[in-house]
This record gives sequence, structure tokens and C-alpha cells, in this order.
Amino acid sequence: MPDSIKPTPSLIMIQFLTWVADRPRTYADAMDAWRTSCPRLSVWEDAIIEDLVRIEGNGASRGASAVTLTRRGRAVLQKAKNASQSSEPKRARSPAERAPSLQH
Repeated sequence: MPDSIKPTPSLIMIQFLTWVADRPRTYADAMDAWRTSCPRLSVWEDAIIEDLVRIEGNGASRGASAVTLTRRGRAVLQKAKNASQSSEPKRARSPAERAPSLQH
């Protein structure tokens, strides 16, 4: 497990972490949705290696085991959300919002 969080996780990693955090997921769900044979798209394996997600439980019913974010995974996801919120352009105000109030 690396000691430091990668400075900028990939968009697909953020999508994966968001997917896991969205609602309870099982190992079978994750395998169905995220397993790949492409070595360039190893988000599931990378998330395990980087200690961003964990598989709760083990044994014969591994498919039913929960997949959850680790503390590190939650921190990476929160950091990405904060960064996206601070980089979003500010919404333009409508003319009505810009007009001075005429109330006395």
C-alpha cells in the first residue's frame, strides 16, 4: 500500500469511487460492472492496490461480499469533489439578480 495519495486520480478512478459510494455494492456487482481484460483499464485492481476500496468478508460467498470505500478512498473522493467544486465556473447572474433593489 502506498503511503501517499496520488496527486490527481484519474477520472475513471473518481467515477469508480463515486459508483462504490453511491449505494451498497457487492463484489459480484463490481465484477459485472468494472472487470476488464484490458491492461490499460485496471481501475478495479488499482483501487484495491492503492487501498481505496476493500472487500468485506470472504469465503464461499465472495460474490455477496460488500465492496466499500476505505478511509483513504473516501479521502480521495472528497478531495476530488472539493477540487471540482472550486474549479467550476461561477454561474452568471440574471439581469434581475444584477439590478439594484428598488425597495424602500
